Amino acid sequence: MIELGLGRIARLVQQTPLTWSAIHVAGTNGKGSISAYLSYLLSAEGVRCGRFTSPHLIDKWDCITINERVVQESLFRRIESQVRQRDKKLGIGASDFELLTATAFEIFNHERVEVGVVEVGMGGRLDATNVLKHVLVSVIAKIGMDHQAFLGSTIEEIAREKGGILKPGVPCVIDSTNEKGVIDTLSNIVQDLGIDASFVSPDKAKEHAPAFAELLKAWDLEPHQEENMCLAASALNIALAQIRPQTDPLRLLPLLAKVRWPGRLENVVLEPLISRSKPVLLDGAHNPQSAAVLGRYVDRKLRANSQPVTWVIAASSGKDLAGVFCSLIHPGDNVATAEFGPVDGMPWVMPTKSADLASTISSISGIGQMKSFQGDLLSAMQWASEVSQSGPIVIAGSLYLVSDVHRLLRNAKQ
Repeated sequence: MIELGLGRIARLVQQTPLTWSAIHVAGTNGKGSISAYLSYLLSAEGVRCGRFTSPHLIDKWDCITINERVVQESLFRRIESQVRQRDKKLGIGASDFELLTATAFEIFNHERVEVGVVEVGMGGRLDATNVLKHVLVSVIAKIGMDHQAFLGSTIEEIAREKGGILKPGVPCVIDSTNEKGVIDTLSNIVQDLGIDASFVSPDKAKEHAPAFAELLKAWDLEPHQEENMCLAASALNIALAQIRPQTDPLRLLPLLAKVRWPGRLENVVLEPLISRSKPVLLDGAHNPQSAAVLGRYVDRKLRANSQPVTWVIAASSGKDLAGVFCSLIHPGDNVATAEFGPVDGMPWVMPTKSADLASTISSISGIGQMKSFQGDLLSAMQWASEVSQSGPIVIAGSLYLVSDVHRLLRNAKQ
């Protein structure tokens, strides 16, 4: 169950004051990648850095890293048990995400990190991570329509919630490629708080940081990748100016090319799960905005000579199915509708039934072969391999689907 609010988490962590400074990252899309960029660069500079992102990929504890290494399960279990005992003793009744957040923060204390890069779970203003006090810089990535039941029905309302991480005296970095309603809303918050704000974009990088802009051009990135890297570079500059003023951030930026973030335009080989040696594309696009980004990439990279794409898709219950998938799937494409399994620590997350997903997809005229696989992701991937005839395969629609694919691969290789 999702319960927004700061009262419970504040009580949960008040006995162990946080000993580290934070970089706080919010947004609808891109915040995980930005967090990964920042923690990688900070660790490369010798800053002892923790990172907390959500959801986890395979194991519940892999959402917490120290200097780019996943925290040891034994340490996670020990700290988590202490947090749960405290919750029970004080009668707080914290939610699962609040317990996880407190666990991550206390692991950062235990591991004596200097900086914790913290990704917002949902929204910002009332998200458990917003209990942070010692923030070096706040980052707001691309904002779109998502979680309307909790954050608001308009883009301005959602932007206001995500802008709730902005704090007096804390500089911020904002993606200036956001739509006008988002920029206007965030600009008003910035003005009300009287804080320094950097509105950044690849176009502005060409003007203010030409050497960095040349790097981006040489890497042949997708537009959203350039935008996220620009945000990370700007936030890194602000953070290092406070903790390592002698460091030139520009010399670290070439390392961005080495950062890999699972489930974001990720090419994976599914052998030995299925009999296919060619890579498939794995992407966690799960809202209309991220689906549009994925669609542009697929159209540019995979649809050579109008070649059809074979999709394996799943979605969380309550998602805008038409908004996500009808822009991705073209006439002639093949589709396997599937379901992801239970999500550890998040029992409220449920998949859309594969038959319901197939019903939505059937509205696309001229679609190729389609088959529904209830609770059987492996069979869906095997079917996709057979009908694709060595053509491109894309697995998308949910980060939880990405997690299940990685989990199946790990188990198959053990």
